[in-house]
Amino acid sequence: MGDLISAMFMKALMYLFKITVLSALSAMLWCCGGKPLDVNPKPAPSISVESQAVTVKVGRSITITPTYTNADGASFQWTMDGKVISTAKSLTFSSKETGIFYAKITVTNSNGSASMEIKITVAEMLPPRVAMAVPQGGFSIQKDTEHEFIPSVENEDGCSYSWTLDNAEVATTKSYKYKPTATGTHTFKFTAKNEDGQASLSFTVKVLEEKDMPFKWSFEREAFNYSTGRSIRILIRDLENAFDARFVWKLDGAEVQNSAQPYYVCSESGVGKHTLTVTMTNSYRSQSKTLTVNVCQPEGSYKRTGGTAPWNKIYEYMPAPGQFINENFKATTMEEACAWAQKRMEAKSFVSLGAWGGYIIAGFDHSVENDGGYNLAIAGNAFHNSSEPGIVWVMQDENGNGLPDDTWYELKGSDYSTQTKDYAITYYKPSSKSSVQWVSSDGKSGSIDYLPAYHTQDSYYPDWVKTTTYTLYGSKLISKTREVSKDNWINQDFGWGYADNFSEIDRLSGGDNSSAGASDNHFKISDAVTWDGQPANLKYIDFVKVQTAVCDKAGWIGEVSTEIFSIADYNMSK
Repeated sequence: MGDLISAMFMKALMYLFKITVLSALSAMLWCCGGKPLDVNPKPAPSISVESQAVTVKVGRSITITPTYTNADGASFQWTMDGKVISTAKSLTFSSKETGIFYAKITVTNSNGSASMEIKITVAEMLPPRVAMAVPQGGFSIQKDTEHEFIPSVENEDGCSYSWTLDNAEVATTKSYKYKPTATGTHTFKFTAKNEDGQASLSFTVKVLEEKDMPFKWSFEREAFNYSTGRSIRILIRDLENAFDARFVWKLDGAEVQNSAQPYYVCSESGVGKHTLTVTMTNSYRSQSKTLTVNVCQPEGSYKRTGGTAPWNKIYEYMPAPGQFINENFKATTMEEACAWAQKRMEAKSFVSLGAWGGYIIAGFDHSVENDGGYNLAIAGNAFHNSSEPGIVWVMQDENGNGLPDDTWYELKGSDYSTQTKDYAITYYKPSSKSSVQWVSSDGKSGSIDYLPAYHTQDSYYPDWVKTTTYTLYGSKLISKTREVSKDNWINQDFGWGYADNFSEIDRLSGGDNSSAGASDNHFKISDAVTWDGQPANLKYIDFVKVQTAVCDKAGWIGEVSTEIFSIADYNMSK
């Protein structure tokens, strides 16, 4: 399937997935006397279903009952392989043989007609599949605190459940709440069973006293760069079990901050490399980390001129798991993934960023000037009520090494004031052809659903990520994904300032883009803000990062994911 058709399939068919044939006539007809006559015909019928792909066991029946609108006085016809098999509103289907069948429903009345094809998979057996986000090495939980284990189960119709703790059954529910009163290491096993088989998962749980809980922290990088005259926030990430901690920060050996806040704003102006040491101390332990702060030459020292390409290179492609990840391409390293993404974007074909947090970084062969107007154009394939917004970040090459390893500044969009900053999601590598589990920094969990009816690659987890988990960081917008009728989903539009978003403000062009073709949103470097929301006042930029900003999924249609066709210096087009 061609790239444009793939994009259309993704947005116009997969995303809305309510295949609707609308007859819209808005015309002014003139009668022989020269007076206008308004004609407003009734809309044609439309069809929606819970899913366009269903599965049933061989020898058993399944009933498909679509929802019809504008279908007064309509006739109904179900066909398979060109033969009429029913004229009822619903279809009851069974087969004594396994295989894949396609049933087409057509509804017709005096106002028009609509059709939809439904894929029916007849399987020999449908055993359950189970998954859960389990940290490498198992869970460590504190004594006298409650923890709930919630696995996901596929093919769960008719399932019974069992939880065992050290081989003794403790529950027969799908989820299990555990509040230990004594320390120790235990083995849990969850089993889901139906008539076709069973599936299990086992994991260990270490119950510890508060003082023995493992302390964890991380940092974005080991060395931080910024231009003299600016400041940078150095944030502790993935902070766990700090309890009553205080953090002492020392710059070149001198204490500069002693507080409970897990970050330090460095405004050292002396050009050169400085040593920053942070020490965490709580009631049970003390731990230190040494970082480097590189105060670079003033802004403009490494500004580049003379380049002629709208964009130059893909430096990183790190999507979150999603339906289009690993599909029709093979990448086992970041270099291979970047080369694939670069080739796609050079051909103006879409690159999916996957679920929340997935990102791509592009650079230019020249510095992109901030002239106060729109300076960047980023193409997605949004149309009205089909927006999957990506937040845009920009960076100057402050240390002059040609790499995007300096300070990211977010471009402020319409929903900046209500977004969640410093958000993180950890994704867990699944077994083959399974959903991807995730856990967020605010304690929530969920899954990126595997959709075998439409995407059949072995995994939605990027092949070039070799670890069993990976974490993405960024800002999260409040979702505008809505189910407007039974299994008919929309992604409402955001005001302005986001890629792959249908905006009446920054698209700068008319039309509804109903074909889901590549369409630019435009961005101002002057909208760049520092970590605390203050104007960054950047005179130019050298790198751009686009990152999926919403964590949600549209029911059976799948995850919300930003798609990008191109990133360009819009100044060259003005």
